[in-house]
Amino acid sequence: MIVRIDIDDALVARCEYRVTHEGEMLYDDSGLDSVLEALVAAVEGLPPAVVGAEIAYRGVVSGTYPLQVIAMNPGQIGEHAVNTTAAIEEALQAG
Repeated sequence: MIVRIDIDDALVARCEYRVTHEGEMLYDDSGLDSVLEALVAAVEGLPPAVVGAEIAYRGVVSGTYPLQVIAMNPGQIGEHAVNTTAAIEEALQAG
C-alpha cells in the first residue's frame, strides 16, 4: 500500500498532517512544531502494510518514496518538500 502524507502550515510556526489512502483519511494530527516533526509523526503511525508514501507540502507533491527511505532521511525529504513548494509558488507568482 502507498499512502499520501499531506503536510500544511496550521498556524504561525505550527504544522499539521493528514495520512490518506485512495482519498480515505487514515489519521491526522496538528500542532506540530515543524515539517520534520509532522513527517516523522506521520510515518510513525503507518500500518505494516505501507511500503511507500507520496509526500505533499501545502498541496504540492514533492515525490513518492519507499517507506525505509523516508524513515532514514526525514529531514532531507521534508526539506525537499518545502523547497519544491517554494519553487512552484514562485513560478506561479512570476507567471
